[in-house]
Amino acid sequence: MLTAIIQIHNTFFAFLDRITDRWFLGLAARLVFAGTLLVYFLNSALTKFDGGPFSIADGAYFQILPPIVEAAGFDVSQISFFPWGLIVLAGTYGEVILPILIVIGLFTRIAALGMIVFVLVQSYVDIVFHGVDGETIGAWFDKVSDAAIMDQRAFWLFVLVYLVLRGAGLISVDTLLSRFWNARSQ
Repeated sequence: MLTAIIQIHNTFFAFLDRITDRWFLGLAARLVFAGTLLVYFLNSALTKFDGGPFSIADGAYFQILPPIVEAAGFDVSQISFFPWGLIVLAGTYGEVILPILIVIGLFTRIAALGMIVFVLVQSYVDIVFHGVDGETIGAWFDKVSDAAIMDQRAFWLFVLVYLVLRGAGLISVDTLLSRFWNARSQ
């Protein structure tokens, strides 16, 4: 009896592995990212623009570099472009471009790696410079699972780490480009 149950188990999961191989998990990770984080990051990025896509708002400096803005007497015009303005520019455009690349599956591994760095820096800035409280930071292995940083962002990072390690899957622009380049090189 136990042997039959084990055989059914093995057969079923081998079948499941076969029918989802190389397409399902990458697509699912990107859909979860799109459904939970795409609009969040795009809305956050919109707060950093001032009237158009090529005009970075002063608020972007306040959000991304609070200690630098404070050191400049809260006058953003006193902050040098290199390196500080460049960091704000990269962070602002990264918050728009990287999520879109992930969702469509274009340069997915690099974009997901960039988003991991973005989320880690975002978390650091939130904790150190924006002074979020201990409840918002949270802790792992406690009885509460809804802390915005330690709990929620761990799930964000898991999805992103999966995409870095395994890629976007067969249903992606990455796969189309790969097939195009492979056919072209033959």
